[in-house]
Amino acid sequence: MQEFNYEKNSKVLNDKDEVISFKCELQENLQKAMKEFVEEHPNWDQYRILQAAIAGFLMQNGFQNRDLTRLYIGNMFSMNFKD
Repeated sequence: MQEFNYEKNSKVLNDKDEVISFKCELQENLQKAMKEFVEEHPNWDQYRILQAAIAGFLMQNGFQNRDLTRLYIGNMFSMNFKD
């Protein structure tokens, strides 16, 4: 099984963003699906997928925050919002 690269991705981050790294285990079928998706969609990477998924989950479950909304929209549509 191929491992993902966990280095900082500058495409998603703004100058004022803070990066917090964490390590998590994924089930093999989820990791394979993510790998196939990234291979078929070169403008996406594992960082963008996870950030969009976490932000989407939080928004769907009632967490409302302007920065979170910007992160979600930016990841979904490849946008970079600057204040």
